[in-house]
Amino acid sequence: MFAVHLLAFHFTKLKEDQIKKVDRYLYQLRLSDDVLLDVTARFQAEMVKGLGRDTNPTAAVKMLPSFVRSLPDGSEKGDFLAVDLGGSQFRAHQVKVFDDGKQSSQLESKFYPTPKEVTQGNGAELFDYIADCLSDFMETKNLKHKKLPLGFTFSFPCKQTKLEEGVLLAWTKHFRVRGVQDTDVVSSLRRALQKHQASFVPAGAEPQNVLLGNHLLDIDVDVLALVNDTVGTMMTCGYDDQRCEVGLIIGTGTNACYMEEMRHISLVEGDEGRMCINTEWGAFGDDGALDDLRTEFDRELDLGSLNPGKQLFEKMISSLYLGELVRLILLKMTKEGLLFNGKVSTALLTKDKIEMRHVSAMEKYKEGLSNTKEILTELNLFPSEEDCVAVQHVCTIVSFRSANLCAAALAAILTRLRENKKLLRMRTTVGIDGGLYKTHPKYAKRLHKVVRRLVPTCDVRFLLSESGSGRGAAMVTAVARRLATQRRRLDAVLAPFLLPPGTLCEVRDKMRAELEYGLKRETQAQATVKMLPTYVCGTPDGTEKGKFLALDLGGTNFRVLLVKIKSRRRRSVQMYNKIFAIPLEIMQGTGEELFDHIVQCIADFLEYMGIKGARLPLGFTFSFPCRQASIDKGTLVGWTKGFKATDCEGEDVVDMLREAIRRRNEFDLDIVAVVNDTVGTMMTCGYEDPNCEIGLIAGTGTNVCYMEDMKNIEIVEGNEGKMCINTEWGAFGDNGCIDYIRTKYDREVDEGSLNPGKQRYEKMTSGMYLGEIVRQILIDLTKQGLLFRGHISESLRKKGIFETKFLSQIESDRLALLQVRRILQQLGLDSTCEDSIIVKEVCGAVSRRAARLCGAGLAAVVEKKRENRGVERLQITVGVDGTLYKLHPHFSRILQETVKELAPQCDVTFMLSEDGSGKGAALITAVAKRLHNVGQK
Repeated sequence: MFAVHLLAFHFTKLKEDQIKKVDRYLYQLRLSDDVLLDVTARFQAEMVKGLGRDTNPTAAVKMLPSFVRSLPDGSEKGDFLAVDLGGSQFRAHQVKVFDDGKQSSQLESKFYPTPKEVTQGNGAELFDYIADCLSDFMETKNLKHKKLPLGFTFSFPCKQTKLEEGVLLAWTKHFRVRGVQDTDVVSSLRRALQKHQASFVPAGAEPQNVLLGNHLLDIDVDVLALVNDTVGTMMTCGYDDQRCEVGLIIGTGTNACYMEEMRHISLVEGDEGRMCINTEWGAFGDDGALDDLRTEFDRELDLGSLNPGKQLFEKMISSLYLGELVRLILLKMTKEGLLFNGKVSTALLTKDKIEMRHVSAMEKYKEGLSNTKEILTELNLFPSEEDCVAVQHVCTIVSFRSANLCAAALAAILTRLRENKKLLRMRTTVGIDGGLYKTHPKYAKRLHKVVRRLVPTCDVRFLLSESGSGRGAAMVTAVARRLATQRRRLDAVLAPFLLPPGTLCEVRDKMRAELEYGLKRETQAQATVKMLPTYVCGTPDGTEKGKFLALDLGGTNFRVLLVKIKSRRRRSVQMYNKIFAIPLEIMQGTGEELFDHIVQCIADFLEYMGIKGARLPLGFTFSFPCRQASIDKGTLVGWTKGFKATDCEGEDVVDMLREAIRRRNEFDLDIVAVVNDTVGTMMTCGYEDPNCEIGLIAGTGTNVCYMEDMKNIEIVEGNEGKMCINTEWGAFGDNGCIDYIRTKYDREVDEGSLNPGKQRYEKMTSGMYLGEIVRQILIDLTKQGLLFRGHISESLRKKGIFETKFLSQIESDRLALLQVRRILQQLGLDSTCEDSIIVKEVCGAVSRRAARLCGAGLAAVVEKKRENRGVERLQITVGVDGTLYKLHPHFSRILQETVKELAPQCDVTFMLSEDGSGKGAALITAVAKRLHNVGQK
């Protein structure tokens, strides 16, 4: 018994000594975590370099865009073909994807050899061979009568400009086909399919023996996608696990892909959404970035390869080279007398004699040294026990370094994904394929362990791919077809919002006609654009001065202001104001309750400012359609913006205010002017720029006013001078004149509003309604299965949830899709990245149409001003206010471009108004007082 223990101890000691000896000899191959983290940082830098337009040409890691923009979402279905070129065999596949709610698919494949005369011949022969094999496969599966979409897995570095187009950059692995590099491989495949002449393959004959026959058989396929096998691996696993956004191949070759944010890919136009990047990381280090980690054995292996100086990272980690690396190490150790008694056998001198299968078998530690001894003996090396221990440990160090380096580069990708998402901790899945990972007894476990150590902030699941190059190519094709179908359906939904120039000209001309109807006595009563006289007959001239009160009623808040105006050289405007809320029950209660509430707010403000005893002139901004008989008389035509107070329509709002002041009996005011906020906007800007004769509101509501020649205003006596006309253009189209551009979504919003059939133009252009139009479109797209996985959430059913401020936020150029998703999540809408892109596009279509329609209307007004003045070219300023114009990232630009396009003879300057409804009301009051005093004198 003692002897047995002694023997075991002796063997253990022997093993330990040999391991230490090998460790010392191969210390350069043993990489610490610090070194690996440094490799991670180096690879991150290479990724950034490869993604940059300017730096990509000199980058070793090419970061090739794949034009795969979406992962499977489970709705894919149908029959697909896939062909796979890149390994030791060519493969043809038929993939059935079932729409059974279980995300299941069925794969049928046939394998064909790739003889040397094909892999190292010319391009025409290669693609003819592929066409022959595909023809044989379709004949075998009885598919010749069907037209099927096809995905082409081409596992070599390609520069893609479309999903179905890719130029070969360089051959790798054992392929060296002439005349293919720098050409589009999809075009070559299509040509071969089009000219294809194939004979029925005789029983038992191989396709390569009948490359050219004389019996015509058409192959009717539609090549939709060129797919890298790594991308196919990610897509295959992505079908089973929607968290999968990384693909990894570690086998004969090695590569990784991942879903990158479009805004970081300067090689491709556009910044919306994501795209799969094929890193082609095998070339990492080709620029010398890994020279300090490469050993003498790596250099010797590289010099003896088919492509010296290229694919250096791949040569350090892929199974195609690890066996050869082990051979070179064993050869040197033997020459130095450390192995096999210094006897160099033929096997050690023969290139590629030791293969990866040998390395994997020798690392099966559970079987002790028996596998190692057997393999070495087969190679005529006749090892001792010490030799077996040493060789086994050499294999371990070589394969361990491979796993370590692979983990370091993968850690860089995972870190980038996490940082792109701005997460402290991320859960994700890596789809993985390749013989080294699948067949090596320890490789997978080592890789997982090191990855988790290097990126502790990422919870990573490794999912083994099933036929990534076949099923994955079919998935890419299926997703491409799904996206193409979705694109067509989405375009059909949004097409009515894309108003062509001709339509906008028609809208401009119709608006112009409606302006004329509203000004003429005989047509004014029937006109939808009411063209209300405001009795504001002048703009500020700089002599205005004094203290004025202003009231501002036009939304859910009510303001009272004290405005101090100084004239001439010390010209300035000082304002003091207080904001009061108007509860919904007051907005939709009785008129008496509304005006009593207003007077209560005025009393609070006068008390607050200590001016309750002063009888100040007051301007009342009342931002609702009024018919005025004089500057201080305004009859409410109809409520808008959610107000429904009873007993007000048809009444003089100034009288109602005076009555409420009398009821309170605490103070008295001199109500000089009832003012529309649009007119106030024009006056505010007119105080700064005398050329401002138009006011525009583009906010919760929309309206325009302008200074019209008195001779054109038939409903007011007198022909001299000018008067500001409040167009109330929100009602444009209430007579049906623009029904042909209204969509079903506009009709739904109109029918669900407080005033169906009224303010139709406003409902297409103003902030109060744009969010609701978007919500109606999103509901329709969800019903069609184009959004939110076809599920209409309770949130989406809620009217008014999609406020216009969300349009502004979502359309912001500075906002990444991740932040768009967060906004949607705040609204209770659980969206994918693809959903976010669609929502952003919908918002853009709705807001762009609003700006274009608004611009068309304004073009009609500025053209009228030009004709009034009788000039060839008009220079005029438009004062503008409103949250939609001010806060939306694109509205103002699109509106201005449209005016320029539709009124090319007008040079229009847009000036932002500062508090048109408050400051403007005071200025109108001041101008009215000035003109009154002039009249008295």
